[in-house]
Amino acid sequence: MTHGMRADTHSPHSGGDRDWRDTATRYALVPLRVFLGITFIYAGLDKLTDSAFMKDAGAGSIGDMMRGVRDSSAVPALVDMALESPVAFGYVIALGELAVGIGTLLGLLTRLAALGGALISLSLWLTVSWAADPYYYGNDLPYMFCWVPLVLAGAPLWSLDALIRSRRRRRAC
Repeated sequence: MTHGMRADTHSPHSGGDRDWRDTATRYALVPLRVFLGITFIYAGLDKLTDSAFMKDAGAGSIGDMMRGVRDSSAVPALVDMALESPVAFGYVIALGELAVGIGTLLGLLTRLAALGGALISLSLWLTVSWAADPYYYGNDLPYMFCWVPLVLAGAPLWSLDALIRSRRRRRAC
């Protein structure tokens, strides 16, 4: 090898390695989309079907949970706002998680859905899981950062967004 040349310049396998890397790069966000989509659909459905959760008070209720985290949250005013109508807040979060999960899984308005997921995760981190010590024991902060690549890149493959974009391009030609 001469000075300054790349090691893979003359390798008979470099084209195959590059093809594999390009394919892996294109599909890198698909597993993240599937995981976040399924997880948020499950979280929303779990809240909507949990008879104890959607109550103002009682064991496992959204009301008691919010009252329990009020003094340890980073933004007590956000918790106070939720406590004005805990059941309504519970439905907003559950339906938001469901919409975010479905949008993400189907790849429909993916960037918007991912932004919604990031905002839900941020609000839960600042309220419910803020007191986790050390901070990495709380799961809402990592979820928030998991949404960022989808906010930035959307869903270019295996998505309704890609299908819609492809149809628009064909009509424009």
